[in-house]
Amino acid sequence: MAESTLESYPPLFRQTSNTNLGVDSDEPTKQVPDSDPLPVIDLQCINQAKLSEACRDWGMFRLVNHGIPTTLLSRLHEHARKLFSFTFESKQALFTRPMAYSWGTPALTPSGEVIEKGLNLNVQNLNWMEGFFAPLGQLSQLQTQDPMLDYFRLLLEEYGIHQFRLATTIFEAMAEDLKLCLKQSKSYLSPTTGMLRAYRYPRCPEALDQACGLDVHTDSSVLSILNQDEGGLQIYKDGDWIDVKPIPNTLVINLGDMMQAISNDKYLSAKHRVKVNKHKERISICYFVFPEEDTVIKSSKYKPFTYADFRAEVQQDLKTVGFKVGLQRFRLTKAC
Repeated sequence: MAESTLESYPPLFRQTSNTNLGVDSDEPTKQVPDSDPLPVIDLQCINQAKLSEACRDWGMFRLVNHGIPTTLLSRLHEHARKLFSFTFESKQALFTRPMAYSWGTPALTPSGEVIEKGLNLNVQNLNWMEGFFAPLGQLSQLQTQDPMLDYFRLLLEEYGIHQFRLATTIFEAMAEDLKLCLKQSKSYLSPTTGMLRAYRYPRCPEALDQACGLDVHTDSSVLSILNQDEGGLQIYKDGDWIDVKPIPNTLVINLGDMMQAISNDKYLSAKHRVKVNKHKERISICYFVFPEEDTVIKSSKYKPFTYADFRAEVQQDLKTVGFKVGLQRFRLTKAC
């Protein structure tokens, strides 16, 4: 498939600049050429010991035998690529509530209002990415006369049903490992919070190794489920950045901040980033799921909080200090 034209890129991405972008590139990257570094979990016969080890030591694992038709995975990626190939101006006009289009940095809110002001951003703060955001519970409200967008909506709805099935199965296995109260744990994973995000990481020929598709971060979710078509994702573990390979018909499961808090820090919210490529674009589609809005997360490590409290704190930090502080804002400190 031919690469996208520059007209489909946001204007600042069309510039050829040697400006340093993204994260510190001096940290070592661990290359694992002949094997898959991630723990592998088989959804059809979950090994509780392997799952527990993956969640505690990595906060990320590869899922096989997930039951999603390969045709659905390929159609979703193909259609997302077509939509991303539209001109930048067309994409801004096409995606309306409840869906949203953004670029340059993750959106502060699902509607992406802050990102629509992207042209005013300092190039130093840009992530080399653009994305479509789709809150699954609101997709039925989408009113569009565009057949491509309407078909994309149908694909997202079908894919979202599979994603929540996976998330529920995985979370129930984790809840069993953590010995969580069954009644309480049901509110920790709400289908109404499901969010699908399709990302494109454009070619970035001039930024060299300094560019970052997504800066170093942890997800705010309970679980994130990633479907990627090219390399670029890296996880930080034991002082190294480790490449997470794109292996066909597998998914990457990432534990987020909510899961770390729910587990009382027994599980890890994985620190990760996305590197760009000078020659290839990368498309990824990620599902995020959160607790119910009014569910209080109680832990001996943190002050009681809801996801709404957490989200408000993250948005405030992004506006004031420029980055997400996250769980540290809620962590209890012991008196000396």
